[in-house]
Amino acid sequence: MDPMTLLTLLICAGILFGAVAAVSMGNVVSAVIAAGLTSLFAAVTYVILSAPDVAMTEASIGSGLSTAIFLYAINRTRRQEHEKDD
Repeated sequence: MDPMTLLTLLICAGILFGAVAAVSMGNVVSAVIAAGLTSLFAAVTYVILSAPDVAMTEASIGSGLSTAIFLYAINRTRRQEHEKDD
């Protein structure tokens, strides 16, 4: 088997593992980080498949910005819940 094909298959297995981990985790923050990691693996796969423009978009939007927005929203939601309890 070609080494690039093997590398692509290993990274795709990482995508599947990250997706399953994101769905099965009980902690929301950990699930968001696992989903970001899945997106990062997808970006690396796009680079291997010679699509650098798609890889840059996936890394910046899918992995970076989406993860940051989710974490910000979780933080704001938890803070508002604590303020209501007081």
